[in-house]
Amino acid sequence: MNLEPSKEKIKPFWLVKYFTITSLIVIFIGALILSILNTYWARAMLLKKSEDYAHVLIENLNHQVFLQFVIPVALKYGKIQLREKEQFEWMDKVVRSTLHSFKVDMVNIYDMKDTISYSFNTAMIGKTDLGGTGYKNAVSGKSTSKLIQSGGVGGVFPGYPKDSKLVTFAPLRAERPLSRISGPVLGVVEIVQDLSEDYKQIFEFQIRVVWTCALVMGVLFIVLLFVVRRGEGIIQRRAVERLKLEQQLHRAEHLSSLGEMVAVVSHEIRNPLGIIRSSAELLKKKVSGGDSPNAIPDIIVEEAGRLNDIITDFLNFAKPSLPDLIPCHVSEALEKNTTYLASQIQKGAYQIETQYPDNLPKIMADPAMLYQAFLNVLINAMQAMPGGGRIDIKIDSNNNSIIIYFEDEGEGISEDLLEKIWDPFFTTKEKGTGLGLGIVKNIVESHSGSIKIVNKPDGGARVVIELPTA
Repeated sequence: MNLEPSKEKIKPFWLVKYFTITSLIVIFIGALILSILNTYWARAMLLKKSEDYAHVLIENLNHQVFLQFVIPVALKYGKIQLREKEQFEWMDKVVRSTLHSFKVDMVNIYDMKDTISYSFNTAMIGKTDLGGTGYKNAVSGKSTSKLIQSGGVGGVFPGYPKDSKLVTFAPLRAERPLSRISGPVLGVVEIVQDLSEDYKQIFEFQIRVVWTCALVMGVLFIVLLFVVRRGEGIIQRRAVERLKLEQQLHRAEHLSSLGEMVAVVSHEIRNPLGIIRSSAELLKKKVSGGDSPNAIPDIIVEEAGRLNDIITDFLNFAKPSLPDLIPCHVSEALEKNTTYLASQIQKGAYQIETQYPDNLPKIMADPAMLYQAFLNVLINAMQAMPGGGRIDIKIDSNNNSIIIYFEDEGEGISEDLLEKIWDPFFTTKEKGTGLGLGIVKNIVESHSGSIKIVNKPDGGARVVIELPTA
């Protein structure tokens, strides 16, 4: 029995799953791109802020150098010569006191011939032609800044350079009274700011954003995967249940039509069969003597009785009667069964062991129908052991039901036949209608109970019948 739901039935759910997963991936990529853009925007803001900061420093330095160094030195010495130790120290004192506590890594002051006249690094003093384009722009009166990063392509491009320095060139002008810096260009100031730490913080922030997005997306993906798996399981279980219900409906329709046919045929056969049997019994009374021809009426009567039993099975299966429910003990019905089968049990070398607990609750049932159901189960167990054997009958109870176990020592039932044993007219015996278990199932279900048959691990079959106590 194939209960696998078709792929077409759960395809809409798969489509939702694919759209959801795709949306998660798109959201993650979008968040990643947004984090990268935010990082570049933060770098641009840092660069702009650092450039403005450098221009303010240079403006302040220009003012202090002109007032505290250029004018006093010109008045005292008549001309400015930084090669003189005293003037250099004077200049160094003014520059360092002005830039004290500011983030400045290097200061170079060029004269009008692109020669370094002053530097934090005394080894640079006197070197020429090092200003480049920034120096030329400053001589023409234009301030420029340039970001220099080092640390290899693998470090600069993804986001974290090892060293980041902002180099700013600005003109050093003479100041006019009651005016801002608007005098002639006297030289060029180069200020180098170390931005490595700031860029490192931006890069670490970017990494945290990326990892946070990845973690959130990972959690969402795991939750989605769990929901999808659960949803697929629910849909598959519902599809299996629907297929089971459809198969049960088809089977019920088939059994209903089959039952109607069997009932009609059985009634039509039973009437002439009764006439045949009564005629055979009358013939038997009229025939006297013990010769062999006189055994024919006996055979007719016996076979007619057997055929009548078969028709009775047909009718019981096709049109099961409703139970007449009264309070009764299950054990009483079982004791009647063992009493009725006593001669067959003794003749066939069977041994029946019973285990009934005390104070078993009564159930609402039809004793005659229970007797018939248990009788069929016991006869099947005996037929499964043609050479004799042991049959165990055990009763358990709980708050809601009574459970009856029938266990034999036969060969059991092959796995491929366990599903077929409930089908009408299916039998593995040479003689039999294949309706016995069907009748038992109908009787048990008419009492709102259940029945199942399984193979015991140590061999033999186990029939489990559960009947409600209320």
